[in-house]
Amino acid sequence: MTLRFISGFAAVAFAVSGLSVPAALAKPVSGASAVKMIDTDNDGTVDLKEVEAVASATFDRLEKDADGTLDAKELKGRLSKAGLKQADPDNDGTIDKNEYLAAVADRFKAADPDGDGTLDAKELNSKAGKALLALIK
Repeated sequence: MTLRFISGFAAVAFAVSGLSVPAALAKPVSGASAVKMIDTDNDGTVDLKEVEAVASATFDRLEKDADGTLDAKELKGRLSKAGLKQADPDNDGTIDKNEYLAAVADRFKAADPDGDGTLDAKELNSKAGKALLALIK
């Protein structure tokens, strides 16, 4: 009960302070909403650095057992079994932060068909963009 209150209070504090609420606190997000939440330089697009910052915070939030890795349970469906296997080059059944960020970078590249290094709302609304957003929510 106390934890839920604190989490709710944190979300309200972010909103009141004018800071972006992390994507993790949001329900399904549209591309335009994601851009608003992730775009720290306010250029109307998100680049890999901005996405990696959110992804790093998401990893930290999901990593509950303090072992430095995420297993399928901690990932909560963000990666399919095949996706987990692909993101796990050492085949230990878990992914560490570097492996997680590499998976994020792969999904970012897949969502960037024009190769300009940024994603706009339309690209984030694509199938590849939604796959990326699933990792950072």
